[in-house]
Amino acid sequence: MNNAGQKILIVDDEPDILELIEYNLKKEGYQVFTATNGQEGITVAKKVHPDLIILDIMMPKMDGIEACRLMRAIPEFKNTFMVFLTARSEEYSEIAGFNVGADDYIAKPIKPRALVSRINAILRRNAGTEEVSENKLEIGDLVIDREAYLVFQAGNKVVLAKKEFELLYLLASKPGKVYTRESILKNIWEDSVVVTNRTIDVHIRKLREKLGETYVSTVKGVGYKFELS
Repeated sequence: MNNAGQKILIVDDEPDILELIEYNLKKEGYQVFTATNGQEGITVAKKVHPDLIILDIMMPKMDGIEACRLMRAIPEFKNTFMVFLTARSEEYSEIAGFNVGADDYIAKPIKPRALVSRINAILRRNAGTEEVSENKLEIGDLVIDREAYLVFQAGNKVVLAKKEFELLYLLASKPGKVYTRESILKNIWEDSVVVTNRTIDVHIRKLREKLGETYVSTVKGVGYKFELS
């Protein structure tokens, strides 16, 4: 796999972890940059414009959650992949990470081969999604036309209610990205009505009934994501 030109920034305060990840990603051909805390990470990111940023959660000066939140507010990092390193016992931190815009997380202790595979997969995520126009997506056998509010599956029209369509478009716009229930509520229902988690579950169930079970998967305790089949 030719990864030359793709840049990855690793932000972690543990030298051993920085060295381990840097070594394995450089072997894959990536350009790798490092920082030891959130503040330094933001500074380096502004200089090198990485394609993907790996963030530890617990760090001095500024933790990974705050660094991710601040970078997501900067337009140039709106679509940059951001991945957290988390201990298996940090489920709350994982949810907090997704709430501030993380795309994925990698569990500690780090296994180099698994880490490289995950990073490769994350950077390939958008390869199967073709944005035909500003408001149309083609993913596998699905065509999702936001302007006309139409969905076609293998050439056949699929009738969706307005909120079902908006939920599908949100998830499909970033395949593989986990959307928390909170972010779904904010993006789809905003603050105009009182909506419960049960409302989201019902809309997900209806999407699965109409499109099949393979497209939308549940991330237990966190939310939902669109799968590239």
